[in-house]
Amino acid sequence: MLKPPEHATRMMASRPFNFTFWLSIPLVTMTLLLIFEPTELDFWITQHFYIPSQGFFARNDYWLESILHDRAKQLVISFVMLLALTLLLSPRLAALHPWRRQLTYLLLAISLSTAIVPPLKTLTAIQCPWSLNTFGGNEIFVPLFGEHPQTDKPGRCWPGGHASTGFSLLALFFALRDRRPRLARSALLAALGFGAVLSAGRMLQGAHFLSHNLWTLLIDWTICLVTYRLLLYRTAPLGNAAVEETDHQRRAGLLNATP
Repeated sequence: MLKPPEHATRMMASRPFNFTFWLSIPLVTMTLLLIFEPTELDFWITQHFYIPSQGFFARNDYWLESILHDRAKQLVISFVMLLALTLLLSPRLAALHPWRRQLTYLLLAISLSTAIVPPLKTLTAIQCPWSLNTFGGNEIFVPLFGEHPQTDKPGRCWPGGHASTGFSLLALFFALRDRRPRLARSALLAALGFGAVLSAGRMLQGAHFLSHNLWTLLIDWTICLVTYRLLLYRTAPLGNAAVEETDHQRRAGLLNATP
């Protein structure tokens, strides 16, 4: 049986990635957040955006509501629709053939990262800061696993939904890391920055606490990472594993624990 050329074998293998390390970080952080819920830090930060008798100073801000919330969400939705269209056209366009798996991964990872938020909001029924009596609302604060009192308006604020609009794009890093590592790292920074800006905007408006958005980041990273492992990651053949790892590290200049 003919063996594929060495360069073809290398193309099939993914760059080394320490899944244990990069999965343990969000899982350990989630555990710590459950044990030591950062309620005092959340309230301390949020009180800086609230003016007694007036409410959250940026709640109805045009730029935060219309641009950073509505338009940003529409932009990501348009991007996902473009991905879907590109995937549909990929069988007919030779240039897209090598990217079909990556396109499929992107659609699935981004969809899962955003789709998981609504059911979690319904399940947890956590109130938004602007609904709490501490910040001019009518509801009382209840911890994540606390007993909720009867109310006509159950909360829908954990985890941060709008933050997932930005953090779901972490999938771009994993989709690109094996073929375009430098571009992948730029995409990682862009997704983290975009998610952070969207999170900050909603915090200024009183829609979320910091921890709500931190949970979104951790959940989305975990989803993107696990989906990458299942759909895209390919280990080098046993005989070439050492050569693959040495070659990747020499070119990238990174340790195995680096994304």
